[in-house]
Amino acid sequence: MKALAAAVRSAVFYVWMGVTVVPWALALMLVSLFAPRTTVWWCAVSWFRVVLFGCRWILGIRVRVQGLENLPCNGGAVLLSKHQSTLETLLLPTLVAHPLAFVFKRELLRIPFFGWSMARLQMIHIDRESRAASMKSIISQGSALLAQGTWVIMFPEGTRVAPGQRGTYQTAGTRLAVEAGVPVVPIAVTAGKCWPRPVLEKCSGVVDVSFGPPMASTDADPRALMRDVEAWIETEMQRLEPEAYASHQDRAE
Repeated sequence: MKALAAAVRSAVFYVWMGVTVVPWALALMLVSLFAPRTTVWWCAVSWFRVVLFGCRWILGIRVRVQGLENLPCNGGAVLLSKHQSTLETLLLPTLVAHPLAFVFKRELLRIPFFGWSMARLQMIHIDRESRAASMKSIISQGSALLAQGTWVIMFPEGTRVAPGQRGTYQTAGTRLAVEAGVPVVPIAVTAGKCWPRPVLEKCSGVVDVSFGPPMASTDADPRALMRDVEAWIETEMQRLEPEAYASHQDRAE
């Protein structure tokens, strides 16, 4: 019965997303014709909040946040987050009181309505087939956005990883931070236990989000800085979700 109930809730939630994304995407594309990027961004965030409303009341997913006081009050920042599911991309913008720009693969722009509206938000689109071109785009576009007052958010592992696992942390985010002279803020998120990949069915529960202390990039080595980011995120993930890491270690043994 529990499995059936979860399947029904998940189906209702997908209907909720589908019904709400079309009018919001059309409104966003219309607003983008005459409004500044900041206004368009908050229009998008308003839909993220609608989706999260569905997460709470349809799926039973609650969010617990700590460390918001670690976000810089002034200047720019590069946010580097753990990536377990799609939920992070919807949740984090609703927690940060600052316009953000995601780094994501160009293919997502082809998704009807969602991708079309994303194209109007001046994000950083990369071609994952060319690592050199992607790095160049991240540095050039990211530096320009940071200079305009937009923070950049990235998933340094590059792809979603299951709870209890660790991907390969890439240095693009710390290279951008060093180039732009802004601090890095690490973020730990336990979204995978409620919004698993690639399973369509969602689970009720609590998602923890923890913002770490900003790490200065001035005169820093990007690789060393990323090692510090990785160490903080993975240590915090083990604190927030010890059962997932213990389970994964047991399977490995």
